[in-house]
Amino acid sequence: MKRLLLATVLIAAPMLSHAADAPKIDPARLSAHIKVLSSDDFEGRGPGTAGETKAVGYIVDQMKAIGLSPAGEVQKDGKRAWTQNVPLARFQMAGPVTASVTKDGKATPLAQGDQIAIRAAMTNVDAVSIKDAPIVFAGYGVKAPERSWDDFKGLDVKGKILVVLINDPDFETGSGDFGGKAMTYYGRWTYKYEEAARLGAAGVLIVHETAPASYGWNTVKNSNTNTMFDIVRKEPAKQHPKLEAWIQRDVAVDLFKQAGLDFDALKAQAQSRDFKAVELKGVTFSADYKVKHEVIVSKNVAGRIVGTKFPNETVIYSGHWDHLGVGAPDAKGDKIYNGAVDNADGIAALLELARAFKAKPAPQRSILFLAVTAEEKGLLGSEYYGANPLFPLATTVGDINIDALSAAGPARDVTTSGDGKVDLQDMLAAKAKAHGRYFTPDPSPQAGHFYRSDHFPFAKRGVPAISIGSGADLVNGGKEAGEKAEADYTDNRYHQPADEWSADWDLSGQAQDLGLVYEIGADLANSRVWPQWQAGSEFKALRDQTAAQRN
Repeated sequence: MKRLLLATVLIAAPMLSHAADAPKIDPARLSAHIKVLSSDDFEGRGPGTAGETKAVGYIVDQMKAIGLSPAGEVQKDGKRAWTQNVPLARFQMAGPVTASVTKDGKATPLAQGDQIAIRAAMTNVDAVSIKDAPIVFAGYGVKAPERSWDDFKGLDVKGKILVVLINDPDFETGSGDFGGKAMTYYGRWTYKYEEAARLGAAGVLIVHETAPASYGWNTVKNSNTNTMFDIVRKEPAKQHPKLEAWIQRDVAVDLFKQAGLDFDALKAQAQSRDFKAVELKGVTFSADYKVKHEVIVSKNVAGRIVGTKFPNETVIYSGHWDHLGVGAPDAKGDKIYNGAVDNADGIAALLELARAFKAKPAPQRSILFLAVTAEEKGLLGSEYYGANPLFPLATTVGDINIDALSAAGPARDVTTSGDGKVDLQDMLAAKAKAHGRYFTPDPSPQAGHFYRSDHFPFAKRGVPAISIGSGADLVNGGKEAGEKAEADYTDNRYHQPADEWSADWDLSGQAQDLGLVYEIGADLANSRVWPQWQAGSEFKALRDQTAAQRN
């Protein structure tokens, strides 16, 4: 309650002056943008492809037509470009992938994409060859000294293949040393690969289970057997083990059985800090594949409205323009991953928010509309911006990210990706209340959404940041209809070729959500308010270090 009262006090005055005359967001314009960006002509908007060229060109052209100022890199003539170059390392499988497990001299092949999903190695090697490597079950693959937790307990993992569980040890029970159901960064697959690399393991097999992963095998397959990207690293082996892969749960169960082990029993043991890693004796893992690697230059797109009084203070609206490009065909033979909801609708939102702001007098602070690349490859465009900001992070008021809003019509509520313990979230709740709506905390904190959207690279550098999500309590049909729509999207369209534009969508809900988002940005851009991370946030100390740079 104290947090919400604080937010209400912070925004009350500017809210009164902006709420009544907030421009209306046009659902038809949103739909038109999404239709173009997610069309087959854009080939799934993969970074470094013809689809990127078309997507970036479209966004720039729209920003120009709306009347934004270019806000990208400073050129030799002192003027800004519309884009920021983002160097990316690109990795692709160059030929067939073979993988197998061997027991008593008999090798059993594992089918790439069906039983196992091996990522193209991101360690700048031309080929990976692993022959009869020992396999070790390492629980959740977590080493967390502050929680007195170590799934490895001095185990030498060099040359070994680790089998680990997805999410945190608390996921199944809902309570424990990791804060209950809400996922920590230790639960993310990215962490599990990173920790394995730090320990020198040859590779990692993450066991896929739909509930703790928060998505089905199709999502894993499509995301991991596609072209991989990373930022350019001097020593990539410190971040990535040689082999990074997911494995189907049933395959893992059988693997354990071959070693005389009970998967479910060991999984239960792994939920305790007393767990000790277990070798799958008599069973080994092998894999062979070639990798093509190169450095490409992708682009973030940046347009700005320059503030009239405090131009060096910046409110950011962000969203990613990329998707998965062209990949493995679905059952219908469709190979284009159009990414209509994820995240052509976020880019449509940025453009229409920009149009709404340009319809009003210029704000006191600057507003940056930032369309970033390579979110689907690990938040790489926003990570690059965070490391190489176009405008100082210390005087960035906050980042409001928009990713995959609902197309199922208006909702009574609105939400965010994860609970960030940040004033921006309370401001959103207060705005919703002022419009007769309500705020719902992330209904699936165990899914780790906070670490999966482009606000996170800002947050981890101390910039107040949230990622907006559409509510599930639909005006037509209530929570039952909203949850059914979300489940249908996750199961049947998310990261699949079926994520396509539809003329039957009801985007009036998106327009309402963006109205709230507009008002928050307008309030911040026309006030001296600096939203903060609140007590208990792991990002508060970072922000506090730069307090002297904010008036």
